[in-house]
Amino acid sequence: MSSLTEKVPPGVTGAVLRAVFALPEPVKRVIAGAPVRRDGQLLALDAQLLLTMMRLEGERRLAGATVEEARRGIARGQAYLPGVPVRPVGTRKVDAGGVPARLYTPKGLAEGSPLLVFYHGGGWVIGDLDTHDTVCRYLAVHAEVRVLSVDYRLAPEHPYPAATEDALAAYEYAVARAGDLGADPGALAVGGDSAGGNLAAVVAVLAPRRPDFALLYYPATDMSERRRSRELFADGFYLTDDDMTWFSDHYCPPERRAETAASPLLAGDLAGFPPTYLVTAGFDPLRDEGEAFAARLREAGVPVALRRQEDLIHGFANMWSLGGRFQEAASEAAGALRTGLYAGPRLREDGRG
Repeated sequence: MSSLTEKVPPGVTGAVLRAVFALPEPVKRVIAGAPVRRDGQLLALDAQLLLTMMRLEGERRLAGATVEEARRGIARGQAYLPGVPVRPVGTRKVDAGGVPARLYTPKGLAEGSPLLVFYHGGGWVIGDLDTHDTVCRYLAVHAEVRVLSVDYRLAPEHPYPAATEDALAAYEYAVARAGDLGADPGALAVGGDSAGGNLAAVVAVLAPRRPDFALLYYPATDMSERRRSRELFADGFYLTDDDMTWFSDHYCPPERRAETAASPLLAGDLAGFPPTYLVTAGFDPLRDEGEAFAARLREAGVPVALRRQEDLIHGFANMWSLGGRFQEAASEAAGALRTGLYAGPRLREDGRG
């Protein structure tokens, strides 16, 4: 990112971005340029417009950047996209088994609600509770759940398997203390985006008390193999192939990348994995490994709804406040979580699921 754009307050850039997204569709098309098609898919105008604005704002490259620069970059990027649901959401700090966390509770939500244990994305290296604050608020309000967002340790200061250890510890805390969190101990979900989706999947494989539902946004599921989507969408669609290499090299040594706690797709047995909503983005290097994980879940007899948002890019969960296709995808995921947690456990108790 250029020194000039770093001097512009994020609020100013964010205001410009929102004003551009409010323009008529023909004007947005002129700004975004000719439609982009790849692999039989048409990139959504909203996604193309955002990518165009990001290029104008300044190049985002992790390769060659320091960890500190990358962390400042994601924090600044999220400041462009403020979005708080109309319904108030209370928050409080939680010590989740020695792991810092933040509990989100929508105003008026009754005691004994379902609970989502959420792990933020960022390649296990960047991201934190604040970069994913609006995602957690959105899910809390629109899925009618409490959300426990986990501030797991980051690499390279704390390399693999520190993040997985924290993810499991926080989930086990939620299982043991659900009542103290105001939650129903029989309606617990795990979820996350990208690297957070990886951690959620690892928890769902390894935890002694399996979650009741999993919400996986474009998860990283296999660090041991390159798939076709890594080549198709290597550059130009927000997350790049070089980014993935940068993240992986900071997080996990090559000789350990085939372990289940790093690559849940390679787990020997996925039977018992919870019912899952897994959503991928069409223009995403991680698309194919996420869909391969869904296929393995089906082979193991796990109820899984795989949804490819074929016209969107990696990271769309954080972009919902821009409206349009981003909002539609966010609404669908929240609806899946609500259905999975409110209907699923009760159907199983009645012997109907």
